[in-house]
Amino acid sequence: MRLSDFEGRWTLSRRIEDRLAGTEAQFAGEAVLRPVPEGLSYREEGLLRLAGGPALTAARNYLWREAGGRIVVDHGDGRPFHAFDPADPVARHWCDPDDYRVRYDFGNWPVWHAEWVVTGPRKDYTMRSDYRPAA
Repeated sequence: MRLSDFEGRWTLSRRIEDRLAGTEAQFAGEAVLRPVPEGLSYREEGLLRLAGGPALTAARNYLWREAGGRIVVDHGDGRPFHAFDPADPVARHWCDPDDYRVRYDFGNWPVWHAEWVVTGPRKDYTMRSDYRPAA
C-alpha cells in the first residue's frame, strides 16, 4: 500500500459510539484526497447526526504524506497527528490527557476502515469510519 493508492474521492460513513454518554452519532459524507507538493491533502465533509439533535455540517482537513516507509497524517494546520506502517496499520496519538488509538483495515481494498478508540478522563468512545470509492 502506497500513499498514491488513497488519491481520489471516497464515500465516507462513520459511527461514533460514546460510552460515557450512552449515545451514538452518525456521519455521512465524502473524503477527497488530492495531490499537493507535500503529499495528499485530505478533506472530508458531510452531515453529522448527534443523538437527539439536528444534522450538522462537519468538515476536517489533514495532510497525508510518506516518510520512512510510513504514512504520516498531520492536522490541516501542520500539527503532527499520527503515522502508520501500511503493513501493520496501527497508531497512537497522545493528546494529554486523552489517548487516541487507531487501527486501519485494508484487507478488502479498495474498501477500507479506520477504527479509533479514544479514552481519557472525559472521553470514552469508539469511532469507526468506512471508506468506499465514490461513484
